[in-house]
Amino acid sequence: MSRSSSGWVAGLTAAALAAVGFLAVQASAHAPSHPATAASPAPSASHGASGPQRPRKDPRALPTDSGDGARVVYALKAQRVWLVARNGKATRTFTVQPSTVDPKPGSYTVTSRTDQITGSDGVPIEHVVLFAKEDGTVIGFSAAQNGSMASPDPSKKTGGVRMKTADGDALWNFATFGSTVVVVP
Repeated sequence: MSRSSSGWVAGLTAAALAAVGFLAVQASAHAPSHPATAASPAPSASHGASGPQRPRKDPRALPTDSGDGARVVYALKAQRVWLVARNGKATRTFTVQPSTVDPKPGSYTVTSRTDQITGSDGVPIEHVVLFAKEDGTVIGFSAAQNGSMASPDPSKKTGGVRMKTADGDALWNFATFGSTVVVVP
């Protein structure tokens, strides 16, 4: 290598280092004031920014204080039903479409069952299991024969708690005449 070429390489190297330095200064000027680093610990599932947090409850878990023995449990707020065996274990759970009239929380008994009928909303339904009455409106579980779970017309007083066809079949087989239905908030 000649003297002139080594001077030329040294000049290019110096220019490259100057450019990298300039870019580094520019980048630090635009960096966030509290950058995250790879060494920062990740927040744990049990501790957040405001301290320990409660673990989230599984929405499919059977509600506490929902009675004992074989029963159907209907949680109003969760819009969910559980079929509970005599040993207290839920054998099935599923979501439902509530009616416009809710039963009050408490314990009820299945008083009537009808295989197929037209609901108060005009929809053909099957596997109707009635268990309560509120303000003149009969309340029970059913499945629309077409499989829909449409929201009821809020301007009408209806008591049909709708479910999918397969869930309606399971409830029909489980909740015979005289079975217990527990409604929780």
